[in-house]
Amino acid sequence: MDQGEVLIPQPLERLREAFGPQIELLAGGGVMETFVIKAEFRLGSYVYAALQSEAMKGEDEVELFRVIGGAGEEPELETIEDDEEWELASEAYDDLLFAGDERP
Repeated sequence: MDQGEVLIPQPLERLREAFGPQIELLAGGGVMETFVIKAEFRLGSYVYAALQSEAMKGEDEVELFRVIGGAGEEPELETIEDDEEWELASEAYDDLLFAGDERP
């Protein structure tokens, strides 16, 4: 993504269509953990998902993932390793949450 390029997140529903409102992921220690799909959005050429476990709900935190897989394939989640990419996805998620609100 070009640093000067202004990217507007586009909401998607592919994960919800494939899995419903929640998804189970294998967490640390081999335990399955349930996450609510808070948002899915396209940002440039990538698709991201914001997921929230019950433990994260109290702190109003989400975990961000990159969604991979083409049309006709079941979507998969991939950890975002790059700090700059994670920051862009995080800001885009905030933009989706506060769309229409005046932000400082």
